[in-house]
Amino acid sequence: MRGRAVREERTPVVFTGIVEEIGEVVEIEHGDGGARLRIRGPEVVSDVAPGDSIAVNGVCLTVVEPDAESFAVDVITETLQRSNLGDLAVGAPVDLERALAAGARLGGHIVQGHVDGIATVERIDRDPGQTTVHFRADSGLMRYVIEKGSIAVDGISLTVIDVVDGTDGEGGGAGAAGFSVGLIPTTLRETVLGNRTVGETVNLEVDVVAKYVERLTRAHRAGE
Repeated sequence: MRGRAVREERTPVVFTGIVEEIGEVVEIEHGDGGARLRIRGPEVVSDVAPGDSIAVNGVCLTVVEPDAESFAVDVITETLQRSNLGDLAVGAPVDLERALAAGARLGGHIVQGHVDGIATVERIDRDPGQTTVHFRADSGLMRYVIEKGSIAVDGISLTVIDVVDGTDGEGGGAGAAGFSVGLIPTTLRETVLGNRTVGETVNLEVDVVAKYVERLTRAHRAGE
């Protein structure tokens, strides 16, 4: 998937990719311009107010109508089409993280909540102490993904184990591009990624530093 990144937030906030809670979609109201989701998340909603930001499966969304245990968010059509939020149904689990507070510890890496595209779960290898998940992704995104680099998958800050650039026929057939990540038991237990199955889609946000570097070097080369 290529093109404009999904952007749902009006103010510059960041996340760390450390999921605080697995929430549950309790209501979906579709409209001409998108949808309103109500999500149960007692922990993340404990100190939020209308206008605050929460990442839902890695997509930065603006809180409206919070109550004691849940909050609503408005999701535009573009976001529904460019992320896996469009596949959600009532009862679906979602990763939740509040925006990083000033002065707080950065536990993962800088995540903007602007989804760049989606990937498909291609294979899951389960070994003692670690589960390795292999994803197939668009080659336009894969140029930003490097071995041992950071990537956000459904809003989870993860380290890339291996990268397949699509030229050697590995990772799902000739021309396939993708990457793999390793999940420890805590990640499997405390995020939705632990329940993903082969064929399901996940939201991807590549490291923003890579995109800035590419743009700056391209501008430099153009000026030579």
